Amino acid sequence: MKFKSAYLQKVYDGLEARNGEQKEFLQAAAEVLESLEPVVEQNPKLEEQGVIERIVEPERIIMFRVSWVDDAGKVQVNRGYRVQFNSAIGPYKGGLRLHPSVTLSVIKFLGFEQIFKNSLTGLPIGGGKGGSDFDPKGKSDGEVMRFCQSFMTELSKHIGADTDVPAGDIGVGGREIGYLFGQYKRLRNEYTGVLTGKGLTYGGSLARTEATGYGLCYYTQEMLSCMKSDSFQGKTVVISGSGNVAIYATQKATQLGGKVVALSDSNGYVYDPNGIQLDVVKQIKEVERGRIKEYAERVEGAEYHEGCKGIWTIKCDIALPCATQNELDLESAEALVANGVIAVCEGANMPSTPDAVAKFQESGVLFGPAKAANAGGVATSALEMSQNSQRLSWTFEEVDAKLEGIMKNIFHACYDAAEKYGVKGNLVAGANIAGFEKVADAMIAQGIAY
Repeated sequence: MKFKSAYLQKVYDGLEARNGEQKEFLQAAAEVLESLEPVVEQNPKLEEQGVIERIVEPERIIMFRVSWVDDAGKVQVNRGYRVQFNSAIGPYKGGLRLHPSVTLSVIKFLGFEQIFKNSLTGLPIGGGKGGSDFDPKGKSDGEVMRFCQSFMTELSKHIGADTDVPAGDIGVGGREIGYLFGQYKRLRNEYTGVLTGKGLTYGGSLARTEATGYGLCYYTQEMLSCMKSDSFQGKTVVISGSGNVAIYATQKATQLGGKVVALSDSNGYVYDPNGIQLDVVKQIKEVERGRIKEYAERVEGAEYHEGCKGIWTIKCDIALPCATQNELDLESAEALVANGVIAVCEGANMPSTPDAVAKFQESGVLFGPAKAANAGGVATSALEMSQNSQRLSWTFEEVDAKLEGIMKNIFHACYDAAEKYGVKGNLVAGANIAGFEKVADAMIAQGIAY
């Protein structure tokens, strides 16, 4: 990676030398540092104070063994992680991911992104992330419970309502959060808002389940309105994934007048030219924990295709990648552009490769980066923290209205920052800059020893 700034080049070279095998983390760091070149040029204090060197290095990394017993009585061992990346503006906040693909590199990339995402919400939360290479798919409730209890036995030593507040991510839904919270409460003998995404009967927030998908669509709608005088109305939408984010992005996009025609999972995708029937998807994914191919077996006119990548060859106006990192590459971006896509907004974390992002930008396609567009989940998690601290419970409508306002503000913060630094319309740069400036100011104010 080559930078114009000698300072940023030095920082990145050092980062690469120390973390050469961590490709996901280096990709995320390179994207942010590239965006910050005009900021560093105009603010020499950043180099004087070593802000960039400090912000790319986690404050703390915790790695630990997770031993648990499966239903056959056999001992299983996984690896657990928590990366507490930056607490300049508030306690660490970020999800826990349970998936075989989890490595230190993945957790560091997610935690690094989380710093800026959380800053963009305008709420007082720092950046962190955690998880394990444990796969909850195909496991019984008892096995998932025993894993979560073992995982939390170690994690509980490092988190707290005013220190680090984890949430859910891939593989961690309401079931897992319940088991984790129950074990934390048992070990610490305290009832605090230490986890978000909790059930409504024990401190959860209404609209939290819907928040990331809804927030993605609120951001996309504001982007379309302000940059193209357009909206979801009458648009064909393709969404990858079929988990929480994809399901509720489908719901909100439909409510806003769009027609969602495709969803996917790790095996393949379904195409329904008549528009996805969300009640069928919810039954398959949320109730039965089944595979998306079952949709085509139940809905007349729908098609199932093996392999995920083909979903981006479907003609659409709006594409919302909501599955996983680097799922949308240059070839897929070229297919979307050729088919006339007008807007792409990221619901997953870093789902588009750098080449794909460049293709969208050079082709005039509106592009909303993940750290801005999918910030609705963590924003509502922070609202859950506020409710827990006040021992209050807000209505769905109250939370949803706050979420919509936050997402609109995030869009404008990105747009305005890009314009301020001479890259008008580049929301990737704008998101990185707007998120960075607040954290950098706090780091400088708190001194070098911070």
